[in-house]
Amino acid sequence: QVQLVESGGGLVQAGGSLRLSCAYSGRTLSTYTMGWFRQAPGKEREFVGAINWGGGRTVYADSVKGRFTISRDNAKATVYLQMNSLKPEDTAVYYCAACPLAMATLKSAYQYWGQGTQVTVSS
Repeated sequence: QVQLVESGGGLVQAGGSLRLSCAYSGRTLSTYTMGWFRQAPGKEREFVGAINWGGGRTVYADSVKGRFTISRDNAKATVYLQMNSLKPEDTAVYYCAACPLAMATLKSAYQYWGQGTQVTVSS
């Protein structure tokens, strides 16, 4: 059974940092692309970034480029999202997801999803 569990969300002031973690288990997710998405109230779920199975390639949405960094540790079956210089517009529920395709950015390509963790950035 595949399971993805996010943690690390919370309340932070603008300009602050948070690190989200996503622990995954089941199947061979170490060979999957892992992505992060977010959904703000009343908005569509949007792509934040993704990392390939080996961790050597990443891709980011323009809105977070230069501020967010994705990494993964397959030995620990965990993917991370380091978020720096946070802005109020980063407030959302953040989801991790697993995709069998290489570096997909569309949410429809992602096969497995976590339950999400809330990130709130105060101004």
